[in-house]
Amino acid sequence: MVITPFMALLVALSVALLVGIAELIHARRVRRVAFLAFGPEGRAAWWTSIAFPLRILGAACVTWGLLMLVSINPEVRGDEPVREASKHLLIALDVSPSMQLVDAGPDSEPVSRAAWAGEVVQGILDRLDGATTRVSLVAFYTEARSVLTETFDKEVVSNALDGLPMYTAFASGPTNLSEGVADALEVARPWMPGSATLLVVSDGDSLAAGDRFRLPAAIADTIVLGVGDPHRTLPVGGHDSRQDMTSLKQLALRLGGVYHQGNEKHVPSELLDELTMVVPRIGEETGLRELALILSTLGAASLALIGPALSLAGLPRSWTRARRPGRSQLASSGGVS
Repeated sequence: MVITPFMALLVALSVALLVGIAELIHARRVRRVAFLAFGPEGRAAWWTSIAFPLRILGAACVTWGLLMLVSINPEVRGDEPVREASKHLLIALDVSPSMQLVDAGPDSEPVSRAAWAGEVVQGILDRLDGATTRVSLVAFYTEARSVLTETFDKEVVSNALDGLPMYTAFASGPTNLSEGVADALEVARPWMPGSATLLVVSDGDSLAAGDRFRLPAAIADTIVLGVGDPHRTLPVGGHDSRQDMTSLKQLALRLGGVYHQGNEKHVPSELLDELTMVVPRIGEETGLRELALILSTLGAASLALIGPALSLAGLPRSWTRARRPGRSQLASSGGVS
C-alpha cells in the first residue's frame, strides 16, 4: 500500500488527538497533588507549560515522518551516474512514404508525420536522464535497419529524427509493421533484463491474426505512439492513408504496452513517470524523504528529552531550595559564597 503525504497527515493528526486527550487526563491527575509536588504555590516551573503542546507536536511529527519513510523508496539517483549500468530506450521508427504526409501536429499549419514524430520523441528524450539512458534507433519500412546503437548523444538522435525521407534507402513495397518491430526487438536480446523501454512510432499498418512477438527479457515497458490524422485520409502511392488506430492498439496489446494517440499531443509525463527505467526525481522524492527524516528526528528527540527535563528542572526554584535545609543553613553561615 502506498502511503501519500495526506494519508500520513491524517494518521498524524489522529495520534496528536489521542496524545492530547492523554495529556488532559494526566494534567487533571497532577492538579490533584500539585501542592504536594510543587510546594505552597502549587505550580511547576514556568517553562513546563510547553511540555503539553510539545508532546502533542512531537508525537504528530514522528508519526508522519516514520510513515513517509516507510513508503518512500530510499533509492535515489547519484550525482554522477555510472554509464555502464545505464538504461536503454529502443525506438522502432516507421519511415514508410506515408510518414511524409502532412497532417500531423497541434497547430493550424500541420507538419509531416515524420517531422512531428521526431518532435514527440525528442520531448520524451528531454525528460529522460541523458547520462544514463542509451538510445538505439531501428528504422523500418519493407524491412528493418539499425540506424543508431546504444548512443548517449541526444544530438545524434535528433538528427536522425528530423523527418528526412529515409524510405528511399529501402526497396519499395508495403509497410511491414510486424517484421519491423520483431527485428527491432532483436537488438535488445543481449541487454540486461528489465533495463529497456520499447518505443514504436508509426501511422499504423495491418496486423495478421497470427502475428505474435517474443519480447526479450530486457524490455520492461512498451509505448506505441501513433501519428497522423486518425479521421481524415490522404492519398499516397495509389492508396489512401490515415493513422490506423485499431492496428496500433492491437500492437500495443500484443506487446503488453500502452498506446498513445500522439498526433496532436506529446506523451504525458504521468506515463513516463511510470516507466521502470525512470528513477524517482530527486527534487520530489528526496526532498520529501529529507523532510520526513527531520520531522521524525525532532519529534522523537522531543518525546525522549521532555521527561528527563521535567524531572531535573520541573520544580519551582524556591521549592527546590526549601527542600534542601542543610544546604540553606550552610549558605547562611557563609560556607557557600
